[in-house]
Amino acid sequence: MSAKLWGGRFTGKTDELMDAFNASIHFDKRLYEADILGSKAYAKALAKRGIITSEEQASLVDGLEKVRLEWQTNTFVIQPGDEDIHTANERRLGEFVGSVAGKLHTGRSRNDQVATDFRIWVREESKKILTHVKQLVGVAVERAEREIDVLMPGYTHLQRAQPIRWSHWLLSYAWSWQADAQRLEQIIDRINVLPLGSGALAGNPFNIDREFLANELGFKGVMQNSLYGVSDRDFVAELLFWASLTMVHISRFSEDLIIYSSGEFGFVTLADAYSTGSSLMPQKKNPDSCELLRGKSGRVFGQLSGFLMTYKGIPSTYNKDLQEDKEPLFDAVDTLSGSLQITAGVLSTLTIHPENMKKNLSIDMLATDVAEYLVRKGVPFRETHHVAGAAVRTAEERNTTMANLSLSDFQQLHAAFDSDITEIWDFEKSIENRSSLGGTSKATVLEQVHKLKQWLSEK
Repeated sequence: MSAKLWGGRFTGKTDELMDAFNASIHFDKRLYEADILGSKAYAKALAKRGIITSEEQASLVDGLEKVRLEWQTNTFVIQPGDEDIHTANERRLGEFVGSVAGKLHTGRSRNDQVATDFRIWVREESKKILTHVKQLVGVAVERAEREIDVLMPGYTHLQRAQPIRWSHWLLSYAWSWQADAQRLEQIIDRINVLPLGSGALAGNPFNIDREFLANELGFKGVMQNSLYGVSDRDFVAELLFWASLTMVHISRFSEDLIIYSSGEFGFVTLADAYSTGSSLMPQKKNPDSCELLRGKSGRVFGQLSGFLMTYKGIPSTYNKDLQEDKEPLFDAVDTLSGSLQITAGVLSTLTIHPENMKKNLSIDMLATDVAEYLVRKGVPFRETHHVAGAAVRTAEERNTTMANLSLSDFQQLHAAFDSDITEIWDFEKSIENRSSLGGTSKATVLEQVHKLKQWLSEK
């Protein structure tokens, strides 16, 4: 008799290369815990319907626990016929409990079995990743509150634009990571529906209690269509997209730190634990952690695009192509999980240089403040923008700054200028003027800190 779960109608041997090509045990063994959980619940559901006795249920559950312990202790020995985690576990279960192991598959297909196992695994791994995202937000919030008084240039087009607080910059990423966390919570909710009981495609013939199964396995409900239940992998695509977008945020953050840690900026220094040196140039301290984070974002994007190309052409219900859903997601989960923790480590240990940040604040960054000064005098903004631009040009032509222009110089540009124009040349005041909700003033940044702390405490 064939050892393969599907081998009953086959008499000829499959090609050895095909056996290897078909096998997934080398990567789907990660699902062992989920597979054991699903099988235990299914044994209980079979007993609940009287398909197996309570004694047989107890034997199966006890045997499954022994299989689980072997995986947990790395003593499980994979045999040549173990093409996937389901075959391996059922084979080993039979060695523990005998022929009753064959009853466990009653009414169940590998199609709904693997769909269930994968959803359990993805759900639980997503919860772990969610914890890492929240920890990263927490690190950013803690630094933002502690370093609230540090000022720095804000940039657009990588050109110095307006003065901001360092904390405001930090929290711009904290908010993007919070949005990532919220999206992941929504994905976890959508993942959490049960396919088990769908059979191969047409449903379960033994009237198995699917609501009972859902409750046993921590699902909020059951998938309402058996065809959909065995074939849906939207949750894989969705999580891969989520991982890609989260890596975009990590990559952009890393790019900023790479720039800010350069000699030309000198705003931050990465800890030695997250840097390396040059094999040739002894003076170099390279931000390799940030460069790797930036680089690994491309790896995660690739897993998403590759899976979508596989998924798009699959006809209805289960097809073997769907075996290609796991390796991309496994890799993306591993990459993202490590990246989140490394990012938190980089951020929590880097040293900032407030004096260099302040040194890079320049008077021309207050050109908008000049325009706003005139607005407060009743001049329309479109007009004040041109006047402020003319002041910048005048200062440049004289090879000086606007702060060195005289009141007469300003009054030649517009009659609304008065002696209080000198109060404009204050970076702290400029920052404090940005006091609307979401701005960079001290009070509004501290309000951001408060809101993020509140969000973290509610989870």
